[in-house]
Amino acid sequence: MGHHGRMAYPPMQVRPGFVLRESDLAWRFSRSGGPGGQGVNTSDSRVEVSFDVRRSPSLPGPLRGRTLERLAGRLVDGVLTVTASEHRSQLRNREAALSKLIAILRGASSPPPPARRPTSPSARAVQRRMADKKHRAELKRQRRLSRDP
Repeated sequence: MGHHGRMAYPPMQVRPGFVLRESDLAWRFSRSGGPGGQGVNTSDSRVEVSFDVRRSPSLPGPLRGRTLERLAGRLVDGVLTVTASEHRSQLRNREAALSKLIAILRGASSPPPPARRPTSPSARAVQRRMADKKHRAELKRQRRLSRDP
């Protein structure tokens, strides 16, 4: 693994049926600005990792639709890109970018929450709300009365 050697990642499970493979990821490295001592300008420590949500074979159909929908605002041409430059070392940034990517995909591909069954408020709750309204009205009435000179 030379200066720009490819790092091999084992397949990572985002969720059952959805496994990210090395071949799904596109990496880009660039110089990252920011503080640092000597030599900071020479290290390509900013990392960008892209995953093609729309075309990746690793994403099963039903999950793909849901993921595309939920990430609609973040995708450029169906591709999700995550960057990391918080660490000085490129390796650390790669790990950071990768875990961010997985976290986003995991969130976006999660099953929808169960639908809420509407329930009616309890008698006690209705009673409490009425009491609150009365109290509030009374307060306001008092204020109106006391304002007159």
